[in-house]
Amino acid sequence: MFHLSTCISLNRYDFLAQVGIPQGATCLDLGCGGGDVTRELAQMVGPTGAVLGVDYDAVVLAAARQETMDAGLANVSFADHDVTSWEPEVQFDVVYARFIFSHLTDPAAVMAGLRRHMAPDGVMIVEDVDFRGHFAEPQCPALTRYTDLYSRSVRNRGADPWIGPKLPGHLRAAGFDDVKVQLYHPVALHGGIKQLTCTTLANIGGAVLQDNLTTEEEFTATLSELT
Repeated sequence: MFHLSTCISLNRYDFLAQVGIPQGATCLDLGCGGGDVTRELAQMVGPTGAVLGVDYDAVVLAAARQETMDAGLANVSFADHDVTSWEPEVQFDVVYARFIFSHLTDPAAVMAGLRRHMAPDGVMIVEDVDFRGHFAEPQCPALTRYTDLYSRSVRNRGADPWIGPKLPGHLRAAGFDDVKVQLYHPVALHGGIKQLTCTTLANIGGAVLQDNLTTEEEFTATLSELT
């Protein structure tokens, strides 16, 4: 199964409940970050199940471990791995991956590798972006510059910011024969979704300037207009 999100996701627990995560399942949260979804999966699979959260950021994983310990969840573990070369030692019933394949230079190879480590009736849940989906009314030149800067920066690193519509093909090529699609496109007049563009642009500022995609003055002006 694959789920395409153009920007920000639905309530994660509701979506996972739609998919149906069985109790006792062994799950992988790929690119788990702070472990929010890892902990939701842990509650769903219950004490007879197990969830592994994998990320490359040791600092984020340390925080995830502490929060998981505070929550009293004993069926969760975390590990620092490079997903492009990692070979899991167990089979997974469920693999969940959100906003990670758009950052990989060879997402198809990673999917194929994970497929080899899944149970025969396992399910892969993938959420990722098509960055072209951003729009504003009335039109906002700063938003257009933001989406262009982000897309070019990602492409400069060999990845694909428009990967969303391509995911079904990648999944089929990896050996998944029952691929389903759900599209979610959030909109907002104010609040968190709009703020996300500012946060994202601020986070990629160093890469954008290093790649000479814009000047520091234009970057600052764009960020100011979006705020």
